Amino acid sequence: MAETANALADDALEASAESGSVDVRDSGGVRSARFVGGVLLLVLIGMWVAGWLSGTSAQDMLSLTAWGVMLGGIIALGGIGLTLCYGVLKFPNFAHGEFVTLGAYVTYGVVLVLPQSNPIWRFSFGWELLVGLLLAAIITAVVAIVIDRLLYRPLRKHQSPLVLLAMASLGMEFLLRGIVYLIWGSDFHFYYSGRANPALELPLGLRLQADQLFVFALALILVILLYWMLNYTRIGKAMRATADNPDLAQVRGINTEQVVAWTWAIGAGMAAVGGVMYGLASQMRPDMGFVLLLPLFAAVIMGGIGSAWGALVGAIIIGIAMQLTSAFLNPAYGPAVAFVLMVLVLLMRPQGLFAQR
Repeated sequence: MAETANALADDALEASAESGSVDVRDSGGVRSARFVGGVLLLVLIGMWVAGWLSGTSAQDMLSLTAWGVMLGGIIALGGIGLTLCYGVLKFPNFAHGEFVTLGAYVTYGVVLVLPQSNPIWRFSFGWELLVGLLLAAIITAVVAIVIDRLLYRPLRKHQSPLVLLAMASLGMEFLLRGIVYLIWGSDFHFYYSGRANPALELPLGLRLQADQLFVFALALILVILLYWMLNYTRIGKAMRATADNPDLAQVRGINTEQVVAWTWAIGAGMAAVGGVMYGLASQMRPDMGFVLLLPLFAAVIMGGIGSAWGALVGAIIIGIAMQLTSAFLNPAYGPAVAFVLMVLVLLMRPQGLFAQR
C-alpha cells in the first residue's frame, strides 16, 4: 500500500508539473537571482559601514551580524511554516504569528509546572524547557488543525474568495492573541528569570551566548529535515503535488484533506518552535507573534514562496539587516527594515530569490 501511494504521489507530482508549471527561470539584468543577491549583499555591507561610522566598533558590528544570523534562524522557523501553508492552501495566513506566540507561552506554562533542573552544558535552560518545546509543538499543531476544521475547511468547501480566507485568518489572529492575554496577562515573561547566561568567547573577539548557537543549529536541522521530508517521503511528495494542482492530485488518488492536516501540523509546529526560541533569546510578550509577522512574510516573499531554503536565506538576510540597523537606528524600526528589503526584492525579482518551477 505504501509503495502504491508513493507511486500515486509521484505520478500526481509529475502531471502537476507538466500541466501547471510556471516559467520562473532567471531573466537577464536586474531580474536575475545573482544580481538581486549582489544588491542585497551591498545593502548589508552599507548597513555595516553605516553602523561603524556611527561609532559602533567593528567587533560589536561583527557580534550584531552573528546575532542577526540567530534571529534569522528564528524567523526561518516561522517563515518555513508560512510558506508551506501558503503553497498548499493558497492563502496568506495572518494568524500564523499567533502560533509563534502560542508555542512560546505553552512552553512557559510547562516550565512553571515542572521542577527546574540544572542548566544543560552552558545553556541557560534545563530539560524541562525541551519537554515544553515538544509539547508546545504538538499542542499548537492540534490547535491549527482544529481551527482549519472549524473555520477554513467550510470556507474552502464553499469556494470562498481569497480575500475572505485572509480576513478570516486576520480575525483568528485577534482571537488567539486575546486568549493569550486572558490566560497569561499582558506582562512580559522570561523562562528563567535571573538565571545567568554567560557568553562564549569565540575567535575574532566574537561573543555569543550558547543559547544563540542552539537556536540557529535547531533551525538549520529542522530545515534540513523538512527538505528531506518534502522530497523523499510519501506525505512530502503528496504535499508538493497538492500545492501544484490540488484537483489533479485528488484525481490521482491523493487524500488532499489529509495533506492539508499535515500541512497545518508541520507549519504550526515549526512556528511554535520558533516562538520558544524567540522567547529564550529575548522575552515573551503577547504581541510577539504580531511583531514578527511582517519579517515572516518578508522572508518568505524574498526567498520565494514555496521554497524552504529560500525562506531560510531570506530570514537570515532579514535578521542580519534588522540587527545591523540597530547600530544607527532605533530597534523599533526593525520591521520597517524588513519591509523595505521585501519591496526592493519585489521590484527587481517578484518571484523571489529561490522561486520554484
